[in-house]
Amino acid sequence: MPNQLLRLQKMHNGEKVKPTFSANEMSRRQIAMRKIMEELKLDAAILTSYHNICYFSDFLYCYFGRRYAFVITDSHATTVSAGIDAGQPYRRTFGDNLTYTDWQRDNYFHALQQLLPGVKRVGIEFDHVSIDLRRLFEGAFPGVEFIDVGAPTMWLRTIKSSEEIALIKEGAATADVGGAAIAHAIREDVPEYEVALAGTQAMVRHIAERFPHAELMDTWVWFQSGINTDGAHNPVTSRQVKKGDILSLNCFPMISGYYTALERTLFLDHASDEHLRIWEINCKVHRRGLELLKPGARCGDVATELNEIYREAGLLGYRSFGYGHSFGVLSHYYGREAGVELREDINTVLQPGMVVSMEPMLTIPEGMPGAGGYREHDILVMGETDAENITGFPFGPESNILNN
Repeated sequence: MPNQLLRLQKMHNGEKVKPTFSANEMSRRQIAMRKIMEELKLDAAILTSYHNICYFSDFLYCYFGRRYAFVITDSHATTVSAGIDAGQPYRRTFGDNLTYTDWQRDNYFHALQQLLPGVKRVGIEFDHVSIDLRRLFEGAFPGVEFIDVGAPTMWLRTIKSSEEIALIKEGAATADVGGAAIAHAIREDVPEYEVALAGTQAMVRHIAERFPHAELMDTWVWFQSGINTDGAHNPVTSRQVKKGDILSLNCFPMISGYYTALERTLFLDHASDEHLRIWEINCKVHRRGLELLKPGARCGDVATELNEIYREAGLLGYRSFGYGHSFGVLSHYYGREAGVELREDINTVLQPGMVVSMEPMLTIPEGMPGAGGYREHDILVMGETDAENITGFPFGPESNILNN
């Protein structure tokens, strides 16, 4: 019988599963992390975020009030996981895994201490570690100097490998499948949640067919109608779709932590003249944005030029947010590669290997002609001299006034 009072366990239960990426790809990432550590003169790094643990180990944890880590030194790479997950983290991890039990409150820190004896300088993610967790780290490692690796790892993740780009393309194709299912499901008096379920089910089944070895988690749809379209991230409700409604289709397939998206404005049966006018202006911004997204373009310059189209139409004050962002290991509840966002204050120059969306949005308040939220969204992969649009679902009034 196992000793139930062990503080740590090697929960190597079963064989390693088929990974998301090749061993060469995962080794490339860990070598790049060690290069960051060398440049910063670190003995080790303790990564705690969803995105970095997933990126460097291929294990995406479920938080539920427990702490996780990916510990990397110049010779070892180990995920640290809670006992409640048993062998699943080991099976997913490219590297080793160490499990801590619940028998003592500080077992998580005990695990880190066992993996990192004698360290003096350790990297942690300043953008993810809370004040409380920082204090606990300092208590567990007295005298150790903690250095930020959140920003360097973010910049590392912004340039995608060929394997990452292939996976992102699969995600974009999955989003197109979800979009088609949503468009087919839209009918008068059908509630938003039923439409959303149709898209989610289609995408999950598509991922399962294309990636039978993958964990199926976190794929979802936000489908909004009428006033509910005013925000980009408004939850699904029981509101029933009516003819003439402005509609917002938002598909978000997730494959092994990699997020992609498809977002479209639609109308059921007909659109008013003012709705059509505003929609066309937003589509004009979208088309111009797609033209501007090329390697060598500066994020802030793209935003500034697109602002002028809205300004000339008298609609700039109704713009909701930036024009797009980077893609990769991210989700609605974790992760962001904030250095690559299409906002006026971002000076990043787009490079080959970056993956960026174009997603202009206008929100016209309720009570005004043309009220509602208008949003189009495509994903582009930066090549050496040009960009490839990997979104296939059509946009605009010619395609998305539905007569179901």
